[in-house]
Amino acid sequence: MTNTESIDGLNAIIKQIKDKKHPPVHLWNPDFCGDLDMRIARDGVWYYMGSPIGRMPLVKLFSSVLRLDDDQKYYLVTPVEKIGITVEDAPFVAVEMFREGDGKNQILSFRTHVDEYVVADAEHPLRIKFDDITGEPSPYVMVRSNLEGLIVRSVFYDLIELSGEENVDGETKFGVWSSGIFFEFGSVDEIFGDK
Repeated sequence: MTNTESIDGLNAIIKQIKDKKHPPVHLWNPDFCGDLDMRIARDGVWYYMGSPIGRMPLVKLFSSVLRLDDDQKYYLVTPVEKIGITVEDAPFVAVEMFREGDGKNQILSFRTHVDEYVVADAEHPLRIKFDDITGEPSPYVMVRSNLEGLIVRSVFYDLIELSGEENVDGETKFGVWSSGIFFEFGSVDEIFGDK
């Protein structure tokens, strides 16, 4: 895709999704129009042609039509076109956490960097992925439609403060309760690096 085609595709997306919060992208099956030089960095910053997109309303607009398909690639989708973009880790970043209640009765919710709110529950689980080499944990929350949010380090520390040990199938596991569900993070040794 040339730069002119990229700009034309970008303008078409903006035109079609303006003023719509969460279009039904899962119902749309347009033709693939190529890849756009757009990237979401691990810290949630969106880049277009190597430059950060500084206008948050535009980032929110694009994030509203983002989809992860079965091929494990990310696309901006409208009723008439599908354009591939690059996502370094997760498309969202959970930057704030809220808690109601305590222990097994607590409900945890998160705010993303694009001001989407999500409650950790059966449809929006929490998980931790460990780096194969360093063992470093990366925590995630499902935001919507297979799109996860990487939980920032400071919020992860708050989440760990609310976590505890539970007996899961005869083994002691470390995790946290939200919406009546125990989200297992692994063993204490895995979480705190005592391997």
